[in-house]
Amino acid sequence: MAEDYSVTGKDGKKYTPTIGIECHVQLRTKTKLFSEVDNDARGKEPNSCVSPVDYALPGMLPRLNGRAIKFAVRAGRAMNCEINPESRFDRKHYFYPDSPKGYQITQFYHPIIGAGYVELSSGRKIRIEHAHMEGDAGKLTHYATYSLVDLNRVDTPLIEIVSMPDIHSAQDAHDYAKELWRLMCYAGVTYGDLYNGNMRFDVNTSVAPEGAEELGTRTEVKNLNSFRSVERAVEYEIKRQIQVLEAGEKVKQETRGWNDATGQTTAQRSKEEAKDYRYMPEPDIPPVHLTEEFIENELKDFPLMPADYREKFRDTIKDDLLEILLDYPTLMKKLGDMDEKHITLMVNLFTSVLLAEEKSAEYLNDLPSAKDLNELAEMNEKKELSSTATKEVFLKLFDPQMKGRGTKNIAKELGLIQENDLGALEQIVDTVLAKPETKKAQEDYRAGEEKVLGFLIGQVMKESHGKANPSAVQQILREKLK
Repeated sequence: MAEDYSVTGKDGKKYTPTIGIECHVQLRTKTKLFSEVDNDARGKEPNSCVSPVDYALPGMLPRLNGRAIKFAVRAGRAMNCEINPESRFDRKHYFYPDSPKGYQITQFYHPIIGAGYVELSSGRKIRIEHAHMEGDAGKLTHYATYSLVDLNRVDTPLIEIVSMPDIHSAQDAHDYAKELWRLMCYAGVTYGDLYNGNMRFDVNTSVAPEGAEELGTRTEVKNLNSFRSVERAVEYEIKRQIQVLEAGEKVKQETRGWNDATGQTTAQRSKEEAKDYRYMPEPDIPPVHLTEEFIENELKDFPLMPADYREKFRDTIKDDLLEILLDYPTLMKKLGDMDEKHITLMVNLFTSVLLAEEKSAEYLNDLPSAKDLNELAEMNEKKELSSTATKEVFLKLFDPQMKGRGTKNIAKELGLIQENDLGALEQIVDTVLAKPETKKAQEDYRAGEEKVLGFLIGQVMKESHGKANPSAVQQILREKLK
């Protein structure tokens, strides 16, 4: 039975939303798509990462970045897409201050990535129409009476991923955007820094009366850079468009901007028909021919994807916890390298201890070795570390000053290794039971007051400076107090 995505308006009439998403993914090459200039301009001065090719000095020819081609192949594989053996670049003509050439080099007729799909955690599949490579435009910063142009971003290598209109709810739009981000990060083709625009989402939304054969008029909300913004923008547009239709008016085909503070979209410019960009083949870049050997060689070390980890940990990690952990590719790889018997403890430590830390994101960039984590789990299983001590040592493994010291050495330095020698523990218990201040507790226990056993265990822990194994201490006390 098909899932019902209809939304009911105020008049009781039902509408079906349809959403398509175009996503620009910035590839993590060292240099730009058509020049040997630094591709990472984060924190750099405006117009400091530019070349004569970027600002279109006459006679300067583009030189295609081969690494970007390899990243595009990996991105296509991550989305279960066909990789086209031949692709070509085209010129997309338009005049705007952030595009000095007067055109954008893109792939309109023959993209490098063909049809495929993205599978959500729910099992739903969102079809990919295609994905093409292109150089990014620059950045305009607008002020009251003037605008400034920054060309650092010109010809940053992008792939633009175009989905089919298979999304019918704000939640699925959110989940698709997040899963796409995961796929690109796991494949290693982007840094995935949403704050700095490494991935940007253009969301097309329309609504039509339930059962209508044609889709409604769509609006496009551009340059969203968070999954939550994608979800909220879709929710708002669905509600707004239904209100327009119920008022007897027509939805305008237009580009709208998203205001995260107000939670609303606002009209920016009309988009009646597709513009005539006068596409033409790019004369300065020859067609790209990829052999089967090239593609196979690039994909031979392809990493596990989120779907692979869902299958791998299906019986060991709860679904809700796994979906949290999947947001951290380096962490999932580390868990994948660990002994399976230790996974449950590690999941608990990462979700309840590390992710609660203020610097958790920073810590996740430099994880402890699988050897140290396995050793920590083994010490916990052998009762060499209490649960509290395990958490303390776990966090210390992320301390730069403790790097390379090893789990056992860190535990020893902190004085956290529990005493498990029964003979030594028995002597400590005897010392505590010989103290006058414990006599009444001993008598109360023998009289049937079970709760005083906790007091006696506490005294033993104090005598051992916290190193005694509480379980072993309890067993010894019960034997001696019979």
